[in-house]
Amino acid sequence: MKELAGRLTALDPDAGAAVRVIAYFDRLAESRAGLEALVRGAAVLAGCPARLVDPERRVHVRVETDGTRRDTGTPPDPVWPAVRLSPDGTAMLWLERGGDGAGPAGGVSEPDVASRGGGGAAEPGGPAATVLDPRPAQTAAPGQVPTPNTLSVVDAVILERAAGAVRLVLDRTRGRAPADDPALVETLLDATAPEPARLHAARRLGLDPTAPARVLAPLNGRPRVVPAGPEAVPLGAGHAAADAAARPRASQIPSQGQPADVATAQATSRARPVPASAPAPPVPGRHTAPPESRLPTGRLGVGPAVPVLELPRSWAEARAALRFTAEGTPQDPGPRVVHAEELGGIALLADIVEPGTEPPPDVRALETAAATTPWLSATLHAVVSTASLRAAAAEINVHHSTLQDRLAHAEHLLGWPIRSPQGRLRLQLALTMRHLARPLSGS
Repeated sequence: MKELAGRLTALDPDAGAAVRVIAYFDRLAESRAGLEALVRGAAVLAGCPARLVDPERRVHVRVETDGTRRDTGTPPDPVWPAVRLSPDGTAMLWLERGGDGAGPAGGVSEPDVASRGGGGAAEPGGPAATVLDPRPAQTAAPGQVPTPNTLSVVDAVILERAAGAVRLVLDRTRGRAPADDPALVETLLDATAPEPARLHAARRLGLDPTAPARVLAPLNGRPRVVPAGPEAVPLGAGHAAADAAARPRASQIPSQGQPADVATAQATSRARPVPASAPAPPVPGRHTAPPESRLPTGRLGVGPAVPVLELPRSWAEARAALRFTAEGTPQDPGPRVVHAEELGGIALLADIVEPGTEPPPDVRALETAAATTPWLSATLHAVVSTASLRAAAAEINVHHSTLQDRLAHAEHLLGWPIRSPQGRLRLQLALTMRHLARPLSGS
């Protein structure tokens, strides 16, 4: 290999340098070098700092040109050359070249350094790192990840060979990054599958077989399995924003006798723009998760935290919790995310009311009344989900006397009182059974 590299260097310096890079990372892989050694090799060979960032595995390694590890919280510059460790993953290897604070654009300036084989060791006892002299690399447009077409030949080879070696080390030492593999998830959630097969599927999905996990059941989506730590439990930021945006307001609910299109036009004219950068307000009483958790959006049932081998039960309870969710609109008010652990005895209703079957009489009365009274659903939901009628009036932004008039009209349509404790309980059960009776494919 050394002889071939020497001959190629005489004909094409880039080709000779690329062969040296390939041989160097092959030797590191054969010696089972670790992540820091591989990133150090990339930094020393490229003549600029290199960093490995894998958010899903919580790996962050940055090495300076002299081989010193120096991690930093500064995010990578999008103009730096980089490569993803896998096509669909978030892990990336960067060469800090071409942006603010980056290393020199062309590595070591003396062209004979490569042929002399100079440079420092990338790892004690490992092969010596040769400092190469790559041509100045072009940079991509701001906001884009550079492609191999925008790199020097040497930088492209360094990234490719280092990323391949890093990927193998990560899979060997820290397990595969969590993957949405439908076959593995199906095996993990199949109670009839052998335990060894389910444990194998859990490991392949990046789960710790000794730690609890839970199942997420999105509407019209595949199940997701996530660790049960507090950082992995929804409600996520996207759900908080969606729930806040979908909360009914009086301007969105037509008054008695007012056409729906008139109320919509008035709401549009009174709407105030919200800055895109403003954080979504938290939803009281909900679990939160960081935005990077990338949870499913829309209606979501969340199963309880259980040992890995009991995930089929979490899946069943997550699907039941999904039936208690709503779209969060004035026509279908209610929570978009429901945790099975928070349902308690109410979960038993899911065994009584089957989706798509003939709904109970109280549910039929609700459907008939809501079909002719646009404000009914949001008003009744506010009554059963708040502590008092005044709080319900504030929730839908109407005067207390207006709410009293609406409730009197609602009692006439439904056929039972809803302002007494017994009537309020009956109303709450009817609204819950209304969700449970509809098909799971939508509202």
